[in-house]
Amino acid sequence: MFAYLSGRGGYPRIINVFAWAILSVLAILAVATFRDYGMGWDDYTHAEYGNLLFSLYTSGFHDTRALSFVNLYMYGSGFDLLAAILAKILPFDLFDTRRLLGAAIGIIGIFVTWRLAERLGGKLAGLMALILLATCPLFYGHMYINPKDAPFAVAMVVLLLGIVRVFQGYPRPRVGSIAVLGVGMGLAVGARVIGVIGGLYALAGLVLIVVAEWRQSGRHHAMSRLGAFLVRMLPAFALGYLVMGLVWPWGVIAPLNPIRAIEYFSHFFEKPWKEMFDGTLVPVPEMPRHYVPWLFALEMPELLLVLSLVGIAGAFFKSTRRDVNVRDRAALLVVAVAATLPIAITVVTRPAMYNGIRHFVFVTPPLAVLGGLAGSWAIERARQWGRPVLGTAVAAMLAAAALPVVEMIRLHPYQYTHFNVLAGGIQAADERYMLDYWGLAFKQAAQELRHRLANEKPPANRPWRVAVCGPQWSATVELGPNFVTSWDSKGADFALMLGEFYCADLNAPVVVEIEREDVVYARVYDIRGQSVTSLLTIPPP
Repeated sequence: MFAYLSGRGGYPRIINVFAWAILSVLAILAVATFRDYGMGWDDYTHAEYGNLLFSLYTSGFHDTRALSFVNLYMYGSGFDLLAAILAKILPFDLFDTRRLLGAAIGIIGIFVTWRLAERLGGKLAGLMALILLATCPLFYGHMYINPKDAPFAVAMVVLLLGIVRVFQGYPRPRVGSIAVLGVGMGLAVGARVIGVIGGLYALAGLVLIVVAEWRQSGRHHAMSRLGAFLVRMLPAFALGYLVMGLVWPWGVIAPLNPIRAIEYFSHFFEKPWKEMFDGTLVPVPEMPRHYVPWLFALEMPELLLVLSLVGIAGAFFKSTRRDVNVRDRAALLVVAVAATLPIAITVVTRPAMYNGIRHFVFVTPPLAVLGGLAGSWAIERARQWGRPVLGTAVAAMLAAAALPVVEMIRLHPYQYTHFNVLAGGIQAADERYMLDYWGLAFKQAAQELRHRLANEKPPANRPWRVAVCGPQWSATVELGPNFVTSWDSKGADFALMLGEFYCADLNAPVVVEIEREDVVYARVYDIRGQSVTSLLTIPPP
């Protein structure tokens, strides 16, 4: 079904130039805008974790506080540790460094996605996958701000590339492919223990190969080749374990710790709260089964949504065709499973779900790969109908790809809050879903409040007092030393409020308002001399 376009049409060099140009633009944008992105709910705690990990290594493992720090020791630490190291080298503060590092890792993920799609479908497929992921607001926004889910997404696509490469070389893949697989395994499981799901992706492809060879050449031949393959994989597992230990030291200090982490995360470990879904407040352990697929349908860019669905169907269909090389079939099946299995598991098991689909950012690279394959197939079919049809198809796809870019510019730096036309955009989604659940708008609100108070002195002998509805540590860092933050509104001068359902609309003068497309992301109220009983619309959990 999918045309292998590498070298066809005489345009491989031009396509490569376009791909590198897009990556260069992304790098320039990252350098120009990384300071615009604010802190989220978990950022301060993760920064502390990174510093403790740095101390763990530099003390020769004598300072072991990182190995029992809240529950973060059960998460991989590669991003936080690297950020702590870079903050001591780069001329930026710790949180700006974290934003820049996140952008760099995200661009690496886009690069790997490009190469994976190119390997499966040729130059044009790779370029289209790159464009689809780079213009995905969920991925692009989270790569700047999310220290857990975005690095995990990049680790998973590296793992996916490794799986595809070793299957394409089955039963004796090259050393380089084995190395990519090992690094991918270590980074994925070392980022989040759920990375073990990559084993299910690989199992699907391996079963397909073994069954096909068994039918064609007999049991002995198939099992002999399987044995040779598994022996060749032993160095990958050893390398993966070493990489995992480097980025997740708690995971290797006891052999069963990864199992303990899986058991811990298999149950909702926090006190339940309610979030807005489809206009209704729902306890997070009781979210409906369609939560994840529904939000994917409403948040993915239109072109990515359509092409990825076509790509999923095409990949599953082609994996059944016996006239196609079984190794190529297995590679396509692995990517299709990676794009669908995590979502299917949530539909079946119905775990606690919250914060939109940030936990599923790792699904977007395989969706982009399959979308790139489908897009290149569509362009190849249009080419067969002549230049007018080809030109129309290319123009339509370029226009569709531009739609999320325009929205991302309008929403900057809140790209991750994007909703597509099926949802009615953020204006319609604002009353039905959570937008800035990460609390990024506090940075801009804090900056504007400081600017407004630049020529006004605080009350004698004390700093300004700010009551906060949202991530307090973010407010504390963003406001700076001349402000004191608290959850309590008693005696506060100002109230800094997220524009989410749980923060009240106060009957007080608004001194700062952060909005995009007429949707309020944050407000600062002047509550001096007023009695504000609560900042919340609902009682705390």
